[in-house]
Amino acid sequence: MLLLVPPVVLTLLVVLVGAFSSALSPLAARRKGPKGALDKPYAGGENLETHRAQPDYSEFFPFAFFFTILHVVTLIVATSPTGVAGSLAFSIVYVLGALLALFILFRR
Repeated sequence: MLLLVPPVVLTLLVVLVGAFSSALSPLAARRKGPKGALDKPYAGGENLETHRAQPDYSEFFPFAFFFTILHVVTLIVATSPTGVAGSLAFSIVYVLGALLALFILFRR
């Protein structure tokens, strides 16, 4: 059956959603009145035209890399096959490499 082929279903859904969107677009809310402050950027009460916040990400990136390394190590070790020769050694070497990466990441 042709309707079970994924590209056909995707194309059909895109056409249906587009037709539904254009049919309902006259019912969408429209802005009335002058634009004024609605077009200006807002960032928690700060005036972005005169002052721009410059956040410091120096503490964020080490922790982001830390969690990325730990999640990848967990994924590799948890999915290593038990019946394959050398998979335990591979897992141990991978964990040791991750420990080395963490020591390098947090050295000071």
